[in-house]
Amino acid sequence: MRNTSNPADTLDHDIADRLKTLRLERGWSLEALSGRCGVSRATLSRLENAEVSPTASVLGRLCSAFGLTMSRLMSLVEADFVPLVEHESQQVWQDPKGGFQRSNISPPSQALAAEMIECRLAADTTIDYPEPPNAGIEHHLYMLEGRLTLKVGDSVHRLRKGDCLRYRLSGPSTFNTEKDHSARYIIAMV
Repeated sequence: MRNTSNPADTLDHDIADRLKTLRLERGWSLEALSGRCGVSRATLSRLENAEVSPTASVLGRLCSAFGLTMSRLMSLVEADFVPLVEHESQQVWQDPKGGFQRSNISPPSQALAAEMIECRLAADTTIDYPEPPNAGIEHHLYMLEGRLTLKVGDSVHRLRKGDCLRYRLSGPSTFNTEKDHSARYIIAMV
């Protein structure tokens, strides 16, 4: 039985259920998924059984294997479309290593394409995404506060409060904060 008193526990279980469903819908074994995403079979099994929470990097690898954005995966976890999601009801996911937090600020919908997320990256944190979930996905990243270095393919961008970067993902990307500076930003994905 699930512990539903803690929303994070419920979200971890919902993510685990969705990951397993996505794998089974494709007819993939844990071994096949492991080969596609570079995450060990044992870790995948523990994730699907909600024994551990996925890190942002692992979730990014899984989303790439399934051809989904992380926000799309999170929207699949949500049951219904509601046009307004008040701040206190927005879904928040925390990387278990503690350096990354994302809030789905767009009302979740499987039928609509654009998504907005608010991200917080702690100081001295790096997240590598080896490949995008969908090649060519368009991002608009707006810095709310702090500093962020973003490497997209071979291009490196150093962003500060008020900066906005528009780019398309077609290869690896790396989000990095300096030792003394965290970052808070919004990403709109189309």
